[in-house]
Amino acid sequence: MGNTENAATYNEAVPKTYLNADLHCHSVVSDGTLTPEQLAQRAAARGVELWALTDHDEVGGQHRAAAAAKAAALDYVTGTEISVSYAGRSVHIVGLGFDADNAELTQGLYDTRNGRGPRAREMGRLLEEAGIPGAYEGALRHAGNPELVSRTHFARFLVETGVCSDTYEVFRRYLTEGKPGYVSHVWANLRDAVRWIVDAGGVAVIAHPARYDFSAIEEYALFSEFKQMGGQGVEVITGSHRPHEYVTYAEMAKEFDLAASRGSDFHSPEESQIDLGQLPYLPSQLTPVWKLLQDRIQRA
Repeated sequence: MGNTENAATYNEAVPKTYLNADLHCHSVVSDGTLTPEQLAQRAAARGVELWALTDHDEVGGQHRAAAAAKAAALDYVTGTEISVSYAGRSVHIVGLGFDADNAELTQGLYDTRNGRGPRAREMGRLLEEAGIPGAYEGALRHAGNPELVSRTHFARFLVETGVCSDTYEVFRRYLTEGKPGYVSHVWANLRDAVRWIVDAGGVAVIAHPARYDFSAIEEYALFSEFKQMGGQGVEVITGSHRPHEYVTYAEMAKEFDLAASRGSDFHSPEESQIDLGQLPYLPSQLTPVWKLLQDRIQRA
């Protein structure tokens, strides 16, 4: 859990909004290793007060997660993380507090993840050309949902077979742009992703913005267009941000009048940089996204 020390230092220095909300994590329904039920228990055991399961391009675990949260006496709000193509990069938009049975949303998510199968097979072919046979079949074994075979599942296979020592090495050597197993993909567009969430009664949030390596102009355009399309939030505190990035995106939230979200992006006890419930708190001068979600939270 590499960010825990940084989080502790940040917590000592910054005024806080005191709610241990974790609004970004993944289960076996997408590319996590725990079931929705196990995640709910883990979140409750680590002091999480408000939780959302946000599987990639999928809402199939929402009813299970809500039931498990209730059993664990944990407040819950629906979630998903939609893959979007923007300015030549893959950007993620988290949706929170929507109707998980909304037909347009579920169809949009189905269409978005439908392209993952051909992409995964092509990744397997390229890795075989690079001297790693059986990668597609190996990744498929690690996928709880065969419609959502992702780079993470390939990474787990390459670690399992000893090709790399950990998943971070796999991404560096094989699964990022320009490496032997990388295959680009056109995902949903930003306007559609935001519309699906908003029309289903939810709040759209830009996930972990520091990860996208945009220029200042590209990032400003992303935030501006997102806001114009009806987006309402941005992740300020996340498992992949460092303390100086907490500050950067707190300022961005204020500049664009966006609510601030907080989520570990937890996938696995063995792989994730930070555990459920272990993030620093949001700065007190920001509007927390759960203020926009009060009527959509399932109370424990």
